[in-house]
Amino acid sequence: MKKREGIVYSTNPDFVFDSGSAEQDITLPPARQQLYVWLDSKARKGKTVTLIKGFIGNPADLEKLATALKKYCGTGGSVKEGVVVIQGNFREKVMAFLADKGFKAKKAGG
Repeated sequence: MKKREGIVYSTNPDFVFDSGSAEQDITLPPARQQLYVWLDSKARKGKTVTLIKGFIGNPADLEKLATALKKYCGTGGSVKEGVVVIQGNFREKVMAFLADKGFKAKKAGG
């Protein structure tokens, strides 16, 4: 149940209640992040991709990390549902990059 103190009635059919407090995802510092680096080729027509999972924080910060990883690896990629997808088998290179930036990273999966 939502608390809506001070609102009695609104005649506006498109009214959306704004409590005034905007929730933003707070990005943890790199030393407190626990990232997992996966290799995956399922549902990708046999092509291998490197996945980075476990990032906690603002989606804009995740996009920045993904952009830096793509530039470092010299390949394409994307961010989907909080997971960074790097095209190709770059697990060792990604692990080195993340360690250099202060992230805790572990190998996981295939």
